[in-house]
Amino acid sequence: MTSRARFLGRVRAEMAKTRGLFPAAPARRPPDPIEAASLVRRRLAERWPQALGRFREEFERISGTFHRVNELEQVPGVIGRIAREREAGRAVTWSASALGWDPLPGLKREGLEAVAMPHESVGTDETGLREITASAEIGVTGTDLAIAETGSLVVFSGAGKPRSTSLLPAFHVAILGKRALVETLEQAGVILEALHRDAERNFSGATITFISGPSRTADIELTLTQGVHGPKEVHAIFVDSL
Repeated sequence: MTSRARFLGRVRAEMAKTRGLFPAAPARRPPDPIEAASLVRRRLAERWPQALGRFREEFERISGTFHRVNELEQVPGVIGRIAREREAGRAVTWSASALGWDPLPGLKREGLEAVAMPHESVGTDETGLREITASAEIGVTGTDLAIAETGSLVVFSGAGKPRSTSLLPAFHVAILGKRALVETLEQAGVILEALHRDAERNFSGATITFISGPSRTADIELTLTQGVHGPKEVHAIFVDSL
């Protein structure tokens, strides 16, 4: 057998391990995205436990690590345990305003050297901030949406919440509550449509990042490596009281 035949045979064998392509069609754009998003929220007010169970199942299927706590005050302890198990000593977080609480005191009690991103970028040394983020082993962010059917985290960049926090450190820790949960990609699309229509919000400069597990990179021979172009581990901490 020639080298070409062996190579193509390996590619076909790897492709045969995956399920076939599924039929897909674009979802209908809602005529009133804000009302459609409100309906999604009302439905999820009752169905969030089922959505959370599906999210955890799919998140763990794509190599994510799921944690659950009752209160925000317990989050630093979980992050501290993650850090100790990985011999990590530095963490960078979104700003307290972006997260809705200040994790720094708790992280420092856990022995971590922790730095928060500034809420306003005016007058800041952006190169220096990127260097701080790149040197941190753990990046702590919030979660704007969590999609149950794919186990994906969705984070929006903005004031105090640069995308580098979730991309540069080796270990990404995302904090979420029930309001972030949606059941499907279609529901996520409805929520995003509504946010773009909301006159009180400005999404013109925001980056929306969908995170489905750790970074994965495969070479031409389909050898898979995690953590080359992003975090090698992704942790989700669900907080019941959020």
